Amino acid sequence: MVIHKEGRKLLFNLFVILVIVNLLVSYFLPEQEALQNILLVAGVIFYLCILQFFRSPRIKSPEIDPKCIIAPADGKVVVIENTVENEYFKDNRKQVSIFMSPVNVHVNRNPVSGIVKYFKYHAGDYLVAWHPKSSTDNERTTTVVESEDGVEVMFRQIAGALARRIKWYIDIGDPVRQGEEFGFIKFGSRVDIFLPLDAEVKVEIGEKTKGGKTVIAELP
Repeated sequence: MVIHKEGRKLLFNLFVILVIVNLLVSYFLPEQEALQNILLVAGVIFYLCILQFFRSPRIKSPEIDPKCIIAPADGKVVVIENTVENEYFKDNRKQVSIFMSPVNVHVNRNPVSGIVKYFKYHAGDYLVAWHPKSSTDNERTTTVVESEDGVEVMFRQIAGALARRIKWYIDIGDPVRQGEEFGFIKFGSRVDIFLPLDAEVKVEIGEKTKGGKTVIAELP
């Protein structure tokens, strides 16, 4: 299992803390074997839960297709609707939202290849990711990539009630490649994609996606 760089320091510190706690309990309460065993098992389970949050499996993305929009995250499709996008396009767009639960891989991948035309970080609230206002009120990043065909696609990383740390590795002017990693959301949350109205959505509400693999829409 490959551990993502965002989790390595946290996991090391957590391991040291758990070891120290168990050693202290064993030293000061040597006769409390039941307590020692409970703490040991609980610590192992807790550590494994945190460990799986930061797994980063190697994937082989499909061949780059400028007409295809690839899922930016593992998760479940929770929104497919036409909406007004007011930050950059300021017009009607087709929105697809993917909810990342705590058991999903939290790596975020570029849905298209192209050049980053716009990027902005927004501080904000920490509403639950499925709240209607989370897309505009929560801590988030907004990225717009222009493909080689001149089509602009927007995607947002959105923090939730648990996910309070968004990481990104792109900036305005950077070339990006479809399927490659552009960011990470610790402990899950949500990614929104805003597409032209004539894009043909290929997923349905409730469908599970694989970041960097699942085709969520096709451009005309």
